[in-house]
Amino acid sequence: MMPIPTVRSMTNDETIMASAEIEAPPERIFRALVSKEVEQWWGSADTYRMTDWSADLHVGGHWNVTVRGADGKHLPASGEFLEIEAPRRIVQTRAYQWDHPTLGRRQTTVAWLLQPVATGTRVTICHGGFAGLREAAAEHAEGWGRVLAWLQAYASSDCRAAA
Repeated sequence: MMPIPTVRSMTNDETIMASAEIEAPPERIFRALVSKEVEQWWGSADTYRMTDWSADLHVGGHWNVTVRGADGKHLPASGEFLEIEAPRRIVQTRAYQWDHPTLGRRQTTVAWLLQPVATGTRVTICHGGFAGLREAAAEHAEGWGRVLAWLQAYASSDCRAAA
């Protein structure tokens, strides 16, 4: 069995870049990102769980989600799809509908790139819009690392179960 590549996440205090190789094809990863299936893997008991995901999956369409924190609080976020090239690329805006401690309600932009590689898919996230908010960028870089690890574990175990 090949070792699972590590998840990488970093920031220059304005933009976050995160990436991981996942043992699943791009079509599988795309579906896990844009469908209700996202509620099955995004989160953990000690951080937060994604609930109530909905998306109107077309350019100009809106998406909404609520996460439930480990403390039980419900924290909504939403945005708009700016670009969709299934199963290769998704670009969307994102804003919290509550006062996030380091980001507030600032709108940011998240781009997902799904590239086929020999072992499955390289998932790269570019999350911009943090200028002047160094602490928020660092916190979100750490968060994207967790998200990619959750996706990696979910999709890889799903593909092994299907084999």
